[in-house]
Amino acid sequence: MRKRLSREEVEREIAALDTLDTKALQEKWAALYDRDPPSRIRAGLLRLGIAYRLQEKAFGGLKPQTVRLLRKLAIDLRAARVPAAGETAVAAEVPLRPSVVQTLNLTPGTRLMREWNGVTEVVDVVANGLVWRGATYRTLSAVAVAITGTKWSGPKFFGLTPPKPRLRGPRMRSPTERVAEVS
Repeated sequence: MRKRLSREEVEREIAALDTLDTKALQEKWAALYDRDPPSRIRAGLLRLGIAYRLQEKAFGGLKPQTVRLLRKLAIDLRAARVPAAGETAVAAEVPLRPSVVQTLNLTPGTRLMREWNGVTEVVDVVANGLVWRGATYRTLSAVAVAITGTKWSGPKFFGLTPPKPRLRGPRMRSPTERVAEVS
């Protein structure tokens, strides 16, 4: 029986993953998971999976309560998913990702407004997506494209994302400060 690794040993093993090539990473994966890695998986993802498994073996995996919660969330997401236009009901059973209503914490009943080309556009948040001019959309980006006719980030179009902080370089000195520095 193999002893559990210490925190330092786990950290060393994880750091050593950066030095391994794809073939060595695939072998390490197979040894840790007792099966070959998924086909065509990239080295970066192999490293993440191996690092997770090393930590899981050393410190324990998810608590049963957490596993139950994750399973329940997956079931709830599948049940709440509505087929997109042209999508079969079978394809809708597997959620692609949480809806915009979930990720942006928009509650049904919320109304988003944006002026575009002199017209005030109104989008209502409903339980299964977003309604604009009677049509239901899964994402804000789809609504923004429908309004503008061009590709847009929906949250950005509706002003729901905070502006990115501007990166500031070194403080610019005035010409008088530069002259004083040389003297």
